[in-house]
Formats: sequence, structure tokens, C-alpha cells
Amino acid sequence: MACCDCDCGDGCCVCSCCREPADEVVAGLTTKADKIRALFRAGYSRSEIAGFLDIRYQHVRNVLVQSGFMETQLSRPMPAADGEAEDSLPVLVRTAIGPGGRVVIPAAYRKALEVDEGDYVVMQMDGDELRVVNDEKEFKRVQQMIASYVPEGVSLVDELIAERRREAAAEEAEIAEIEARRAKAVTTEST
Repeated sequence: MACCDCDCGDGCCVCSCCREPADEVVAGLTTKADKIRALFRAGYSRSEIAGFLDIRYQHVRNVLVQSGFMETQLSRPMPAADGEAEDSLPVLVRTAIGPGGRVVIPAAYRKALEVDEGDYVVMQMDGDELRVVNDEKEFKRVQQMIASYVPEGVSLVDELIAERRREAAAEEAEIAEIEARRAKAVTTEST
């Protein structure tokens, strides 16, 4: 059921008759950028925002791109070249740094990394380049690398437990020796 008589569809429209008035959306906001973002979230188009705030359309677009609300033409993957598989990764993608240093990883790259929203990635500087890797895959890679240094048939866990037991026994022996010296000293003083 629609939220109004405008036959806009599914009941959660942001058509001009259903959305909050622009004056109310921007009430209390001081910067144009904050107003642009608030109006865009409220369902206003870029041209409506530019007209309402009496600013250039390009200003509205730039704020929305920098805030991560929209992507630029250069951030979209290039179409596949002749003879290239359609699902292959684009070689070069340009993306903007958003608020707080946020970077949007394009869908094709997220799919290739096998990560979704909320998943963790590992980042590493490699010279002057940033390397981004699936957290689980990086963990398995490091496990395999470490395992290559462990002789076959050796359990690192068992080795660690044995080492800790030797250290605890040595510490107990040292404490017992100190207590024996103290007891001997006390006995010598009392005679």
C-alpha cells in the first residue's frame, strides 16, 4: 500500500509529496555540505538540492562523491576489452577517500576477495602501495608459512607445554632452595 495517493509503489517512497520539507531537513545544520548530505538522504535529487540551496549542481555532486554517496565515472570498472572475459577484474579503478579515511572497495574486488560488509581485511604497505587481503585467507597463509618451518611429527603445542612445565619446575626448585637457605639462616641465628 502506498503512503499517499500518488501511486508511487511500495509504501516507502520519497516522492515530493511524501518526503520531509527541505526547510525542516536542514534545520539546525550550519554547513552547506551537511545540508547537501541531509537533503540527499531525505530523497531530494541533486538538481533539487542545488536549486534549494542556491548553489551550483557541481558543488552538490562533489560533496556527494566525496561523502561516498555516489561514485564517479572513473570509479566504475572499465568495460571488458575484446577477447577479455566479462567477469575479469578491472585493472584500474579510481575511488575517493571518504569521511574518516573510508575507502569503498568496488563490488568486483569485494567478490574477488570474498568479503562482504562487516568482514575484516588485512592491510599492509608494500613500498608505496596498499595491499588489501581477506582476513581469513591471510591467517591461513601465515599458518601455512609457519607450518613449513615446523619439522614433521612435531607439535608446537606439546613443545610449548613441555617448555612451560620445565620452567615451572625450575622455578619451584629455585623457590625451594631459597626457602631452605632462609630456614637454615633462621636456625643458625636462633642457636
